[in-house]
Amino acid sequence: MHKFKNIILKILKWIGISIASILFLMFIIPILFPGKVSEQVKLFANKHLAGELDYRKTHLTFFRHFPSLTVSVDDFLLKGSKPFQNDTLLAAKEVAVGINLKNLIFDGEVKIDEIYVTDAYANVFVNTKGEANYNVYVSKPSDKPKDTTSTGASIKLDLIKLRNWNIKYNDHAARVLVDAKGLNYTGKGGLSKDIFDLETDLDIDKLDFSLNRIYYAKQKTLHADLITRINTNALTFVLRKNELRINDLPLKFTGFVSILKDGYNLDINAASKKTTIRDMISVLPPQYLDWAKDTKIEGDSDFFFSLKGRFSEPQNQKPRLKARLMVKDGFVSNGKAPVPMNNFNMDLNVDLPDLNTEQLGLDLKNLSFDLGPNNNFKAVVKTKGLDEMQINANVKGAVNLQTLTQALGLKDIDARGLMDTNIKSNGIFSLDKKLFPKTNGYLNLKNGWLKTKYYPNPIQNINIVANIINTDGTFKSLGVKLDPFKFDFEGNPVFVNADLQNFEDVLYKVRAKGTLNVGRIYKVFAKKGLDVSGLIMADLSLNGRQSYATTGQYSRLDNRGNLILKNIKATTEYLPKSFYIKEGNFEFENEKMWFRKFFANYGKSDFALNGYLLNTINYFIERKGTLHGKFKLKSRYILIDEFMALKDGDNSKKSIEVDYAKVENQKSSGVVIIPKNLDVSLEADAKNVEFKGLNLNNLFGLASVNKGEVFLKNTSFDVVGSRMKIDARYQDESPLTANYDVALNVLDFDVQRAYNEIDMVREMATAAKNVKGIVSLDYKLKGDFDKNMTPIYPSLEGGGVVNLRDVEVKNLKMLSAVGDNIGAKAFNDPDMKGVNIETHIKNNLIHVDKFTFKVSILRPTISGTTSFNGLLDLRVRVGILPGGLIGFPIVVTGTHEKPQVKIFSKKGQGIVDALYNEKSNKVIREERRAEKKTKRQQRKEKAAQEQKAKNAEKQINKDLKEK
Repeated sequence: MHKFKNIILKILKWIGISIASILFLMFIIPILFPGKVSEQVKLFANKHLAGELDYRKTHLTFFRHFPSLTVSVDDFLLKGSKPFQNDTLLAAKEVAVGINLKNLIFDGEVKIDEIYVTDAYANVFVNTKGEANYNVYVSKPSDKPKDTTSTGASIKLDLIKLRNWNIKYNDHAARVLVDAKGLNYTGKGGLSKDIFDLETDLDIDKLDFSLNRIYYAKQKTLHADLITRINTNALTFVLRKNELRINDLPLKFTGFVSILKDGYNLDINAASKKTTIRDMISVLPPQYLDWAKDTKIEGDSDFFFSLKGRFSEPQNQKPRLKARLMVKDGFVSNGKAPVPMNNFNMDLNVDLPDLNTEQLGLDLKNLSFDLGPNNNFKAVVKTKGLDEMQINANVKGAVNLQTLTQALGLKDIDARGLMDTNIKSNGIFSLDKKLFPKTNGYLNLKNGWLKTKYYPNPIQNINIVANIINTDGTFKSLGVKLDPFKFDFEGNPVFVNADLQNFEDVLYKVRAKGTLNVGRIYKVFAKKGLDVSGLIMADLSLNGRQSYATTGQYSRLDNRGNLILKNIKATTEYLPKSFYIKEGNFEFENEKMWFRKFFANYGKSDFALNGYLLNTINYFIERKGTLHGKFKLKSRYILIDEFMALKDGDNSKKSIEVDYAKVENQKSSGVVIIPKNLDVSLEADAKNVEFKGLNLNNLFGLASVNKGEVFLKNTSFDVVGSRMKIDARYQDESPLTANYDVALNVLDFDVQRAYNEIDMVREMATAAKNVKGIVSLDYKLKGDFDKNMTPIYPSLEGGGVVNLRDVEVKNLKMLSAVGDNIGAKAFNDPDMKGVNIETHIKNNLIHVDKFTFKVSILRPTISGTTSFNGLLDLRVRVGILPGGLIGFPIVVTGTHEKPQVKIFSKKGQGIVDALYNEKSNKVIREERRAEKKTKRQQRKEKAAQEQKAKNAEKQINKDLKEK
């Protein structure tokens, strides 16, 4: 017994010593190795990361992620790779890397085998050009053999733990957005091996997913239990075990993902088999989930999904998406419902080749339910394509809307009325080819009623009798009859009768009358807090045929009546702000829609229009119709800056191109985008037009908008105290670029005032700061605007004449340098009154034709080239008595600020012009000083060029013989 006690005491003693030693080592190792570990980790990061890295403090400890020895970094910040070097890629409260203790103690090596990241925000971004911000890891392959004696840090990962992450993945090239909040991730496996299995445990509190700005998941919870085989050599991910749960819906994935140089290769299959309708409903948007809690829902569902193919933006390749949703024997009932929704069945197939909506295939094999006897609905619809759509549809049902809303337990809406429909359709729908499926059907609604929680009063007495027929599959036999469509809202009846026949040349008969409070009726459908108001009053009778207007048979039209709009808010997808129509009184008179009174505001700008639009009915009938019109426009103030596409404003429904351009160019204004469906002429009269700080006063002239271009003709305005005449053309190319032509003529304007007030004068004519007096200008230019609607100078082409009518030129450095070199101080104050200077602009160079002026008794003549960036290559001939016939040459090179003068020389140093790409709107090469070459070098280059030409000729002859 005594021996046994001694053995126990010895065991406990050694256990105590071991624990104490371990604790001692846990304290002493961070003290012994902190410099080596921290230094090598930092060296590794700086060597292999292209993005800027910053952090506040480092720790070497066992206790943050026990029992691992970790280097922890507090307040970690990593910025993206070019061109996103100023944007945050990853920010985290803590980033820690686990160190292999065996390698550290016995080999003195720092081997990183674990990574921990806590409380992090990751912003992964790919722009429309396909450039990504996450390419921060730099691997530099070398032909040199590996140095096996190196003691630098290396990575051989076995564990990754991410805690409390918010990740945003925004891919503009693929138009995909993924936003994950509350992400927790654990990944285990031999991550350092070329091929390994990664075991993943993933939880996300809130997940959003959208494609083309359409949300397919919103605030969903997600749990994933995955085993993925990863091949790092081929960058391939094989999904071996992949079980997901989105809210209550289980999904199983199989397949693989390969990352290619220019995209991805995908083959993914997902399925959710033998689940319930309630599980399926759990993935609906959050606002519908409360409804599901209080509603009895039964039935089975199956879901299948596949995505297969390559995604490559440069090669314009995209995968194929297929999906199928089946619902069987569904039952939905609310406690207050007199009868439930029974026999709810659905079988929907979706096929989207190349993710191309023009090839979208929808096959709704069955959608059916019943609400008791004689109260049922069934639809079978199959479509293929979009612009040219093949359709085969059969929709039939008679439904009591009140019974339906009660069965579904809809709390926010009260709908009543008997809806009866029977529509059969088979054929091709194409607006371009004027095809319409053979169709026969009707939709009737009697004694309808609609009330929501958003507004106390209902829309009532809704009656719709709509019939549609097509007998031969063309627009010619298509007929639509609406007799009547009417409803009452707040004591104001509204009714529309319409009879439309032969859509190849529409024969129309439409009668509409009523008063509609837009603000109040909007509140019936919308949420509270949205400020929409306005009034529409109509009393219209439209009777005629489409071709009567297009062929000028206006006497056969009988269009009359009035349409009055008040306080209406209107937006367009290309403008950042809303138009507010304060008052619009429109009168229909056969082919014309007259603007009798029209007052509107756009931001700070105001407009009053008087005139007409021509053939408005044809515009609304034709798919790509153009609105024609003629107006007189008056305005007190127009601020062009607020029309630029990327400016801030209240319009939340801008095009996806504008939205993406705004995200990628946050500090840019964009350019003004012109509607492509207008052909309108304007007699403009504006007291003040402001553009980027430049004020144009008392603008008069003719303006027109035609298919996306704006033209100004015989337009004049006051600028810097002078009257300028201008003809111009403007056209946008994208939200970020535009092109223009301008011909301008201005008499007697003050040079100094123009230099001080107009940016373009300062940048194009730097010498103007040394000129005082009055000049005239007759010039033509064409070029491009950049993303801030500033002229791109290398894009400019044109020329013209500047007349120095009454000027003083003082201390112009180039002339003063010439005077200093020939001993003629009079060059500081030359006589240039009445001199005409003709110049031509191209590729950022200004070519100056010969012009002569007076300097005391001398007659200098100047010609040559200068650049917008100040380079000089000018020839000066200084003529002396008699009459300047005798003279000597001078060359001026260098820059405007530091001119270099050579007397009795005709040989300057040329300027290589800039290169500009009109398609990309990029300057490929800045202009630069030409290299000086000896005659020997010139002969050698000439011989090489001649030999190259001979070789090319020989190759052509050889190819011809072989053919």
